[in-house]
Amino acid sequence: MQSQEPNLPVSRNLKIGLFHLGSGMADVLTTGIWNRIMISDLGYAATPVGLLAALRYFLAPIAVWVGRVSDQRAIFGYHRLFWIWLGRFMMAISSVGIGLLTAVLMRGGGAIGMAGQDGLIWLLISLLMLTFSLGNAFSGSTFLALIYDRTPEHQRGRAISVVWTFLMLGYAFGGFFFGIMLPSHGEGESATFTPDVLQTLFLIAGLMLGFLWFFSMLGEERRARAGDTRSGDGHQEYSTSIMADLKLALTQRPMRFFMFYLAASMFFAFSQDAILEPFGGQVFGMDASHTTRFTAYWATTAIVGTIAFMLLARRYKSLTNTRMSYIGAGILVVTFGLFTLSSLAQMRGLVTPGLVLMGIGLGAWNVGTLGLMMDMSPLGKAGTFLGFWTLVVTLSRGAGIAVGGILRDLSLWLSGSLTLAYGVPFALAAIGLVIALWWLSQANINAYKEQQHQPEPQTVLAGAMD
Repeated sequence: MQSQEPNLPVSRNLKIGLFHLGSGMADVLTTGIWNRIMISDLGYAATPVGLLAALRYFLAPIAVWVGRVSDQRAIFGYHRLFWIWLGRFMMAISSVGIGLLTAVLMRGGGAIGMAGQDGLIWLLISLLMLTFSLGNAFSGSTFLALIYDRTPEHQRGRAISVVWTFLMLGYAFGGFFFGIMLPSHGEGESATFTPDVLQTLFLIAGLMLGFLWFFSMLGEERRARAGDTRSGDGHQEYSTSIMADLKLALTQRPMRFFMFYLAASMFFAFSQDAILEPFGGQVFGMDASHTTRFTAYWATTAIVGTIAFMLLARRYKSLTNTRMSYIGAGILVVTFGLFTLSSLAQMRGLVTPGLVLMGIGLGAWNVGTLGLMMDMSPLGKAGTFLGFWTLVVTLSRGAGIAVGGILRDLSLWLSGSLTLAYGVPFALAAIGLVIALWWLSQANINAYKEQQHQPEPQTVLAGAMD
């Protein structure tokens, strides 16, 4: 499909970027606030909470199907906007519902005093999380496809960079803004906030997100006219079956070890996603207004780290994608080491340095590993393999979030100690990232770089977002 306009003005690019400002804020709402309240404040197990938070990653294959449908046919005259607005409407409405039901749990005393209604409310929350996850699957890939349609080839790098930056800003802004909206009463473990405050936060957040998602996309796709057809755009490479590509990735040693590295690094880097805020609440007695800002700390430094390493890579050619991946994952090993020591020795002063290091590590990992995804995409199969790598990343992140919660619960059950319950998952994440680095050392990246076509960087960046 041809771009709708010859150029995408910076002002329109910034407007489109507001879409992912909302995406980052929505992520903070579900994996920064809701998970902490359910685990730390209400006393529920981390396993079901982590599984629900990770559900949207497990539904990633649906996004592939929706993307193909949006390629082939228009609904109400729109190829992309129907799916984008439908999906984000589902996310906004379900966010409000989740907040209201969580407030009901708070009024009943959480896991201690809701024996009668607990099961029904959990069922409703699960259905709302499923709705949220399906909405994300419907709108994520179609949003990126709209950017592709909307932007001339020479501007796609800038367009995706702006949108990705807004995603990180959404994490940072959401962390600070939602933290301010959760006023606490008391100090340390006695600090609380009322159910009314919680449901007000989720209601305001749902309205804000709905506005951002609607306004950012308004007027960004022209209505298809009767008889219009979409050009093929040379996407013959997508005819290869996913099983054939998987076989290629598994049978060739460099690709096999790169796939292991990609899955393991994403799995262990995000195994903290469902337990980091509860860790601050249960081990150190931090109130929700403080732990909600955890995301803001690491997201802000992730923006700085990403920009810094991109500039350094341009200036110093020796700073290759492989070396940046080593640096990023290495910093994350130190980060999880700090979190482990902080939990086991109950050293609160190590939490903030750990959050800062995590952001820098994720920034370097982001630049290096996304570049390696391009390097390891064979000639003539760039689109297929970039889609495959993205699927590996998405499913691994979801599995990491879920397993992090399971490990926390298992460690607590075996030891009865909250410090061990959080220290063990952090320690295993550090060990897992070391193993991931060894797998990276076994992948012969240079050999593949000499043999295959280099796809556009924005293609990979697009696939890794949201």
